[in-house]
Amino acid sequence: MILHVHPFGNANVRAVLAALDRADRLGKFLTTLGWSNGSPILQALPEVLRSEMMRRGYDLPHYKIKTHPVRESVRLLAEKLGLRWLTKHEVGWASIDQVWTGLDKLAAKYLRENGERLKLDGVYAYEDCAASLFESARELGLRRVYDLPIAFWQTAQRLLRAEAHRYPAWEPTLGGTRDSKEKLARKTRELDLAEIVICPSTFVLDSLPEQVRLLKKCVVAPFGSPPDMASEFRATDGKPLRFLFVGALSQRKGLADLFAAMKLVKSSDAELVVMGSLSLSMQFYRNQFPHFVYEPPRAHAAVLRLMRSCDVLVLPSIVEGRALVQQEAMACGLPLIVTRNAGGEDLIIEEKTGFLVPAGSPAAIAEKIEWFMENRDKLPGMSTAARAKAAELTWPAYGEKILHAIGD
Repeated sequence: MILHVHPFGNANVRAVLAALDRADRLGKFLTTLGWSNGSPILQALPEVLRSEMMRRGYDLPHYKIKTHPVRESVRLLAEKLGLRWLTKHEVGWASIDQVWTGLDKLAAKYLRENGERLKLDGVYAYEDCAASLFESARELGLRRVYDLPIAFWQTAQRLLRAEAHRYPAWEPTLGGTRDSKEKLARKTRELDLAEIVICPSTFVLDSLPEQVRLLKKCVVAPFGSPPDMASEFRATDGKPLRFLFVGALSQRKGLADLFAAMKLVKSSDAELVVMGSLSLSMQFYRNQFPHFVYEPPRAHAAVLRLMRSCDVLVLPSIVEGRALVQQEAMACGLPLIVTRNAGGEDLIIEEKTGFLVPAGSPAAIAEKIEWFMENRDKLPGMSTAARAKAAELTWPAYGEKILHAIGD
């Protein structure tokens, strides 16, 4: 039986939970806020409130979920009220870092007190939420599975510091360059304690120290795709081609390069749509490149609707794990212009499902944007190919690969 720990329950987390539960391997899921979707109380709520609550709902029986909601609840409230001192990077009592490390310590305590009762033989945890848990698991002789959702910190730091040098004004958007030595040391400790390392892409696998790749069991398990979301193909005759960027407005995701690329594009019929959360003021981004359509963050269903109104996804990331937005866009019929660093190089069949471009190359991005402008007639076929490629990757298959990696 496995103790599974994550504070939020992303799509990949839910797929692992589903696989463990199907195989009767899930001992307990520890999280911050969460509840069973089968709860009679949840079902009795008004539709609008129930829909909001189900964002933290899980298709698990209630007795398999153990919550520690206080710090995460305060974090959400502090963000709504603008109490930034509470959520300040690393040091705020309700910062993201404190939510992760706080849950890690609670999980370690829970394991020591309940591991024998639950007949646990392993733990499954994620970056920034595993150090204390893995220490306890090692003492108890339990298997330690480490899910690394983004490039290992040493690679990430090297790449992001180079971006800070290349685009100094964008440095505040990079985030990872401001991690403390203590936080980085904790990441190293987590990896040292892990026995099995799960990577969502070859980019993440290659970011690991060579010694780790040689001595530990490292498995690449690509994420699953959502169901085919495409409606009828969007005719583009006489209309601008809409190139979509989705993600935090940061140079970690290559937005500075995309803005620079748009300045190189000769055609005036290329429209850039940028959707995501602001890291700096809107005026900062307009000063970099004024001619883009801004779309604020929204619910997932509305993101998919926006995708279906566009033609190509552009994500020239510098550091990712495997940006799930790539497969979501493909399921909506959008071919891609992406870097290997976005974690989806296996999704690209050149001139069929899109293009890989070198990270940090505005000229290469501009060249591919202009290729689409000159080859509009190929978009319907590429849209079909993108949907077919996305459909090859499913969440149940992802979960089964995780189970196989964990073993008996």
